[in-house]
Amino acid sequence: MHTVAVERAVRYDPSEVAEAMGRALAPLGGMGAFVRPGERVLIKPNMLAAKTPERAVTTHPEALRAVIWLVREAGGIPLVGDSPGIGGFRAVAEKSGMAAVAREAGAELVPFDDAAAVSGSGLFRRMDVARPYLEADRLINLPKLKTHEMMTMTCAVKNLFGAVVGTAKAGWHLKAGADRELFARLLLEIYLLRPPDLTIVDAVVAMEGDGPGSGDPRPMGLILAGANAVAVDVVAAELAGIPKQLLWVERAAERLGIDGWDRSRITTVGLSPDDARVPDFRLPHLSDVQFGLPGFLKNRLRHHLTARPVPNPEGCRLCGACLDACPPRAISVRDGRLHFDYHACIRCFCCRELCPDGSLGVRDGVLLKLFKKFKE
Repeated sequence: MHTVAVERAVRYDPSEVAEAMGRALAPLGGMGAFVRPGERVLIKPNMLAAKTPERAVTTHPEALRAVIWLVREAGGIPLVGDSPGIGGFRAVAEKSGMAAVAREAGAELVPFDDAAAVSGSGLFRRMDVARPYLEADRLINLPKLKTHEMMTMTCAVKNLFGAVVGTAKAGWHLKAGADRELFARLLLEIYLLRPPDLTIVDAVVAMEGDGPGSGDPRPMGLILAGANAVAVDVVAAELAGIPKQLLWVERAAERLGIDGWDRSRITTVGLSPDDARVPDFRLPHLSDVQFGLPGFLKNRLRHHLTARPVPNPEGCRLCGACLDACPPRAISVRDGRLHFDYHACIRCFCCRELCPDGSLGVRDGVLLKLFKKFKE
């Protein structure tokens, strides 16, 4: 059985968040069950992009502060590291408020800019992963609960994709991002390279809608914690009301027999799921209806069955972030406007995820529009 703790924290008040984390960790044995004195403890928050905390794009700095305090209290040496999706590590750390908190609370900032080759045991035989991520004595995963236009939800397992250094993320999107099932397997294989010792979820304010970069903040008032990241994801999705058929990572974990996917083997402590569940949590834009179709039909009907990113000329500054983020290089600038090659586009929505201004929209294919109309 796996234990996932759910506790209430309605504001990012330092003492309130710290107390909620303390309550969440108590039934798990406290931070001392995961950290020994003198150990170098890497805390891995979500540092997607240089956004202010109120945007709910990144882990809130007060959640980070509380974890640093608890690690130091247990005698550990706290490190804070990630590889942002867009922008430099230092810039994202400063804008998100995490750099200031790390300085104040006594943690070292560790950019993921040095990769080590690791041999995988699954479908993906070689991965280049951040060296500090692999070499730390302990790993604490500190994700933000958010929606995700490609994978429906990003939380515990998806947050570990940040262990892939810099532009290598685009390469993995190109290799596996056109197929959700394949990308879910990639995420799980990265997770299995170095499973976190502990996952603590910042869901005080989550993100709903078209996340992970362009959604809307949604107060949930929760802190979640557990030793098994897959089990934490299962509970997080339940509290947000996300149906299992849309949870690609959890479905892949079940197929692959990766521990943590079975809800009947997860015990929740603290708040009951009924008391913690958030009603009407808005899911991301439904982007395709390809589920279960044979490959030859998917290829023929791809443009009609899927949604695609589209530019908003009024809001676009032509900053070039989407061009850099696009794995297949399907975006260019022509005559002062963005141009998409939809034959090359793999519908990973990295462009929307990493657009600093939220100036990319979504347009449905004809058959997808009909499907949605039929569902209404």
